[in-house]
Amino acid sequence: MIRGLDTLYQSVNILGKRQENISANIANVETTGYQAKELFQSTYKEVQMHNYQGGGDNDQRVNYDGFTYGNYIAGSYLDSSKGALESTGRSTDFAINSDGYFTVRMNNGQIAYTRNGNFKLNDQNQYVTQEGYQVLSADGNPVTATTGTPDFGIVSFSDDRTLQSLGNVYYTSQTAGTQMTSPNVEQGYLEESNVSASDEMVSMIQTSREFEANQKALSATNQTLDKAVNYLGKI
Repeated sequence: MIRGLDTLYQSVNILGKRQENISANIANVETTGYQAKELFQSTYKEVQMHNYQGGGDNDQRVNYDGFTYGNYIAGSYLDSSKGALESTGRSTDFAINSDGYFTVRMNNGQIAYTRNGNFKLNDQNQYVTQEGYQVLSADGNPVTATTGTPDFGIVSFSDDRTLQSLGNVYYTSQTAGTQMTSPNVEQGYLEESNVSASDEMVSMIQTSREFEANQKALSATNQTLDKAVNYLGKI
């Protein structure tokens, strides 16, 4: 029964993290260049159950079936599917209509990646993000506004799961990306969030129902434990 409480605790903890992730995705359904974050869970390895109640002196090991202690959040990944392109008509707006990410240098010098091409020009006629981060070219220099499509440094990753979120649609990676030689960049467009509000609402309803099921199981376990402590002890 105590083990049942521990298993239910792990289950509710997983549901809490799923709920937080769903809420974050829904909150960014209108955020330009946002990529939905998905969680995946795994099951703990099965362990062998046994006791020492075999034999005439109850000192021999008796093996029973295996037991699994529940599930856990094994990690997360970004949904790299492309969002729809929205025409803005602004010359400082850009959308990547292919794989890849814009490369930017944050104010602390850190290199980050984003699909949000909602840029502006600074006093040096250089493209910067709305936060003021420099937009870099393939050779690592700030990109200056010129005629035609600017020479943005577009980087792709063989596995988007290596990207770690820095918040505000910026990502970093411990694995070096590959410079794309001919990325498809559309000027005057922005990429919308790829979050499906309907799918997230379905996931939220499912998570709420799982919360309710775990709550009922917790109540039943608590009643059983109450009887074991307060009634069986009197016999």
